[in-house]
Amino acid sequence: MPASSERASALGRIGGAIAIALNVIGVVSSAAVVGLMFFLVVARYVLGLSVVGLHELIMLAAVALYMVGAVIASRRHEHLTVDWIAGSLRNPRGKAAHDLLIATLTIVVTCFFMVWAYHMFTWGMKRPQSTPAFQIPLWIPQFAIGVAAVGCFAYALRDAIDACRRLMRR
Repeated sequence: MPASSERASALGRIGGAIAIALNVIGVVSSAAVVGLMFFLVVARYVLGLSVVGLHELIMLAAVALYMVGAVIASRRHEHLTVDWIAGSLRNPRGKAAHDLLIATLTIVVTCFFMVWAYHMFTWGMKRPQSTPAFQIPLWIPQFAIGVAAVGCFAYALRDAIDACRRLMRR
């Protein structure tokens, strides 16, 4: 078996493992948001209880859900497209050029996003803050934002390389 085939197989396995991990995090965070929100409503309106700090946990799960959702959308090529333009392109080179444009724009935007997330995270580490009830450090949701920025950048880079390869074909 050629080395390039082994490398592609290994990359495919790593990509599959990342996809599974992203899906698991997405399902768990979705279940946490729904379950905690349901519990909050039942506790407040049925039982007459005010559960302190539950909003903090819901916020953490929601940030994880939103950020993982962004990475999953990037992995599946379900972002930043206008259907009528992509659908009207019949030439494979035109489709590849369109995909390269989308990937390039995504790379530029995610570069800004990564820099912003880095500055936000380092600022949070220099001036530590935490949530009021459970004292959860705010760098935890900030870290999730940074991971999403890097993940979206990596998938945009993958898309750009793929589009360049298709554009170079004869």
